[in-house]
Amino acid sequence: MAGSMGTLGGQDVVQAEVQKALEGQSVDWRSRIWEGFLVLSLIVSFFFLTWLIVSQLVASMPVWQERGVVDFLSSPTSSRAESAGISQALFGSLIMMAIVSLLALPIGVAAAIYLEEYAPDNAVSRTLNTVIRNLAGVPAVVYGILGLAFFVIAAEPITGGRTVISGGLTLAVLVLPIAIIVTAEALRSVPASIREAGFGVGATRWEVIRSHVLPYAAPGIFTGIILTMARAFGETAPLLLVGAVAGSFATSDTASFIERLLGPYTSLPTIIYNWARQPGDGFRALTAAAIVVLLVVVLLINAVAIILRNRYARKW
Repeated sequence: MAGSMGTLGGQDVVQAEVQKALEGQSVDWRSRIWEGFLVLSLIVSFFFLTWLIVSQLVASMPVWQERGVVDFLSSPTSSRAESAGISQALFGSLIMMAIVSLLALPIGVAAAIYLEEYAPDNAVSRTLNTVIRNLAGVPAVVYGILGLAFFVIAAEPITGGRTVISGGLTLAVLVLPIAIIVTAEALRSVPASIREAGFGVGATRWEVIRSHVLPYAAPGIFTGIILTMARAFGETAPLLLVGAVAGSFATSDTASFIERLLGPYTSLPTIIYNWARQPGDGFRALTAAAIVVLLVVVLLINAVAIILRNRYARKW
């Protein structure tokens, strides 16, 4: 009798503790501390980001007030701060991003689909995955040496040597492992039940991948695309090795698109690197203005990817 009363008393204590937890009377201080740490980290990150944007906007105001946005964006590079612009750098960066988008992203997605959906789980596929992950951690300057040896020297009859084509191909190779990894992670997040449901109604493997797996994984893939494009857009070291001009150069106003592809080129990060080394307040303002343009372009790329990601996320 006493034992049964003790058991009932223990059950009452447990029920009381559960009731307190349900009513919010029990405080998990470890969870609260961890939550506070996460909020603090977010606040600190947001503070530094805001400080960076505001400081660069303030430093670039002389350029916008004296020359205006159109003149700065449309003027070529120059050794004179009062007339230097970023038209050539914008052209080079956008062309290289187009090359990365047309080559690295489709190839990366296709390779990830093969490795995750078609390749058998054997020593070869595991070795490939290990190699790809190791390549993603290789310093960017090493890819610059690869681009110099292959795209600039070996493939000169095709790329034209030190041209924007070589720069774009080098960046495509640089971000290809990242594109494969993020796409593979997004595919792994798709529940197996979705594949099983497709196979259960008689769909082929490609039909399941095309109609079920890829749409479900699209938000994660687009998030990876954001990271991939941002990484490629901000690279400087490999471009310096494959011929990006760090100073100023002349481009004929009558030069065709093909002539500009096969001529001297530069990029926004390269221009920022060059102007940051120059003395004088004029070049400091130019550096800040170029950084603002770089941030705006990256934010626009991110916005497009986020819109596409949210569009697919709503479908699921």
